[in-house]
Amino acid sequence: MGTLAGRTALVTGGSRGIGRAIAQRLGQDGARVAVHYGSNAAAAKETVSMIEATGGQAFAVRAELGVPGDVATLWAEFDAQAEGLDILVNNAGVLGDQGEIREVSGAAFDRVFAVNTRAPFFVTQQGLRRLRDGGRIVNISTMLTRGSAMPRSIAYAMSKGALDVFTATLAKQLAPRAITVNTVAPGVVETDMHQGRLVGDARTWLSSLSPMGRLGTPEDVADTVAFLASVDSRWVTGQWIEVSGGTLL
Repeated sequence: MGTLAGRTALVTGGSRGIGRAIAQRLGQDGARVAVHYGSNAAAAKETVSMIEATGGQAFAVRAELGVPGDVATLWAEFDAQAEGLDILVNNAGVLGDQGEIREVSGAAFDRVFAVNTRAPFFVTQQGLRRLRDGGRIVNISTMLTRGSAMPRSIAYAMSKGALDVFTATLAKQLAPRAITVNTVAPGVVETDMHQGRLVGDARTWLSSLSPMGRLGTPEDVADTVAFLASVDSRWVTGQWIEVSGGTLL
């Protein structure tokens, strides 16, 4: 029997990339997984099918994040297919328009904060009454919030930095309910979010940032999330866990 048997998980942005790998891993560990997606129904359906093909249980939840009514829509879809929640993974995010401070428009700034910061805040706020005692919250951030300055990612890193503060504050607030809250901070991960960027000299340079000499994979991140979702992590809360192959060493 899987370590998460009998538990229900929600992975936002679970249809592709890191989110898909997390959803698959939690499904393999026995959880019933709600695979959230914003617009790509085919990708979400494929993720659900992949989980079911290995004996797991999953269902899709559609809600575009960063727009009015997003959180209400998400939880209405979830409630129609599940009763209660044990694991919440706030993974959905956007890079936004990459640029140095002088190049970032107000609209681009607002968009990245709407999806990366506001949405997980209110998804969690509205999810707390559904989250059972002993539950798990995992927020997906980035190594860019700690000592890895990339000027063209300023707005993105700022939006994720707010999420880091959210983790630490919420961990203390929810500790009496034995709910743990942790941040996983990936380095550069080979997903379609970076499509067209991880080629040639750029790929070689980014790979060289890790002492291990490679880019990260979605599974590298998913395996860490699986630990934080399990009973084995019961005494770990409020932590920022870098998953970058030692890039910040």
